[in-house]
Amino acid sequence: MTVFRSSMIMASGTVVSRILGLVRTVMLAYAIGVTTNVADAFGVANQLPNNVYAIVVGGLLNAVLVPQIVRARVRKDGGKQYIDGLLTVIISVFAVLTILATAAAPLLVRLYTTGWDQQTLALATAFAYWCLPQLFFYGLYSILGEVLNARSSFGPYMWAPVLNNVVAIAGLGVFIGLFGPSSMGSVDQWGSGSISILAGTATAGVASQALILFFFWKRIGLRFTFNFKLRGLGLRPALKAAGWTLAMLTITQLGGLIQTNLTSSTLAARAGETNGSLASVAVSGTAWLIFMIPHSVGTVSIVTAYFTRISKHAHDHDWDKLRTDVIQAIRSILFLSLIASALIIVLCMPIARVFALQYQPSVALATVLVAMTIGLVPFSINFMLQRVFYALEDTKSPFVFTTIQILVFVSGAFLASKFISAIYLVAAISLAMSLSFVVQAALSYRLLSKKIGHIFNAKLTRYWLQVFGAAIVAGIIAIITVWVLGGVGEQSFALSSTAGALVTSLAAGTTGVLTYLVILNALGNHELTSVWKKFKGIARR
Repeated sequence: MTVFRSSMIMASGTVVSRILGLVRTVMLAYAIGVTTNVADAFGVANQLPNNVYAIVVGGLLNAVLVPQIVRARVRKDGGKQYIDGLLTVIISVFAVLTILATAAAPLLVRLYTTGWDQQTLALATAFAYWCLPQLFFYGLYSILGEVLNARSSFGPYMWAPVLNNVVAIAGLGVFIGLFGPSSMGSVDQWGSGSISILAGTATAGVASQALILFFFWKRIGLRFTFNFKLRGLGLRPALKAAGWTLAMLTITQLGGLIQTNLTSSTLAARAGETNGSLASVAVSGTAWLIFMIPHSVGTVSIVTAYFTRISKHAHDHDWDKLRTDVIQAIRSILFLSLIASALIIVLCMPIARVFALQYQPSVALATVLVAMTIGLVPFSINFMLQRVFYALEDTKSPFVFTTIQILVFVSGAFLASKFISAIYLVAAISLAMSLSFVVQAALSYRLLSKKIGHIFNAKLTRYWLQVFGAAIVAGIIAIITVWVLGGVGEQSFALSSTAGALVTSLAAGTTGVLTYLVILNALGNHELTSVWKKFKGIARR
C-alpha cells in the first residue's frame, strides 16, 4: 500500500470523525453552553482521563512500540508472543491505573482547578467518576491500533473514533430530548440521572472505539491470548527507551496542569459577568478541538503513514531514503497546514459562532482560537520531527526540547496571569503556547540535523515561501467573501445565527481553498500535481 493511499484512508476516517466531532461539540454547547460553570466542570472531568493517560503511557505507544513491533515481525511466530505479552502488560497496567484514578477523582479535580466554588467542584467530581474509566479504553485503543498500524492496516485506527462520536451524539440527543437545550446551564440543576447520561455516554463512546478494533485484528489474522510469561520476550529495550518518553510526557502534563489551573481561575471572575464573554476551560477546550482538526486530518494521517517506512529506513541505516521521506512529509504538512492556519484565523468569528451559539461567547472563543492557531504550523512540523527521533530510538532528545518548550510556555503563562486581565487571559495563555511551539520546532530541527543532516535546504525554503504566499492571498479572498456577505457585526448574516455562521464559513472557506489551489496549480506545485495525478489514477481504476 502506497503512502498516498494509506494517508487518504486515514484522512478520510479522520475527516468523518472530525465532522461528527464538530456536531458533537455543537450539540454539547446547545445542551450546556460554552462559557458556563457546567461546561467548565464537564470539560475538566472529561479531560482527566486524557491527562492521566498521557502522563502514564500516552506517547510511549507510538514513540517506542511501533519500531519494536516492526522488528518483532522477523521472529518465527511473526511477533505474536511479543504482541501478546505487550498487550497483556498494558491491559493489566491500565486496569490498575483506571481503578486508582477513579478512586482519586476528587483529588484530581481539585488538582486541575483553582478558585472553584464547592457546588461546581462537586459537579465536576461527579462527572469525573463517570469519565475516568475512559482511561482503560484509551490505552486499549492505542495499543490495538498501533499493532494494526505496524502491520500496515491503517484504516481501522482512524475510523474507530467515528463510532465513538456516533455513540456520544446519540447520548447527547437523549440528554437534550429529556432535559431540553440550555436548560441545564446552572450547577444546582444537576442530578444523578442527567450526570450519568451526559458523562456515561461519553465513556461508552470511548469504550466502543477501543473494542471494535478486536474485529479488525481478527480480519488480518491476529488473535490475542493473555501471556504473562514475559521473560525472554525482549521487552527490555522498549522499557528502557520508554524511560525518557515517560519523563517527557510527565513534563508535558505538568505544563497542561498549570495551563488548566490558570485557565480555570477565570471562573471566579465570571460571578459578576453576565454576557458570557469571559473564556475559561470549556472555551480553551473547544478552541483546541478546532485547532486539532487540520492537524488530525492532515498531519497525523501523513506522519502515521510515513512512520513505519521511516522506522524501517532507520533500522537499515538508510539515511538518504529517511531524509527523502521526511522532506516529502514536511512538504505535505506545509501544503495543508498553511492554508488551514490562514483560513481559521481570518474566519475565526463565523467559525466560533457555529460553536458558541451567541455573539459574546463567540468573541471569546474567536480570540483564543486565533492565538492558538498561530502555533499550528510549528506544532505540526515538530510532530513529524519528533517521530523521526522515535524511529531512531532516541527518546532523550524529545525530552530535552519538550522540556524547554514547557519552560517557555509556563513562563509566558505565568507572566500573562500577572499582567493580563481575566477577559483576555485565556487568549494570552494560548499565545504563549503558540510561541513555545515555535521554540520547540526550532530546537527539534537543530538536534535532528546533527543526526541525519540538514533537511531545510534552499529548495524546501522556496517551497515554504510558495505555499505561504498562496495561503496569504487565499486568506485575503476569504476576508473579501465575508465582507460581501455582510461582515462580522453582531447583527450581520455571519453572526446573527448558527446557520448564517455555517454558510459564511463554508462559502468563504471554499473560495479561499479554490484560490489557493488555482495559485499553486499556476506555480506548478509538486504536491498538488502529484495528488491530482493519483486521484485521476484511482478514478480510472
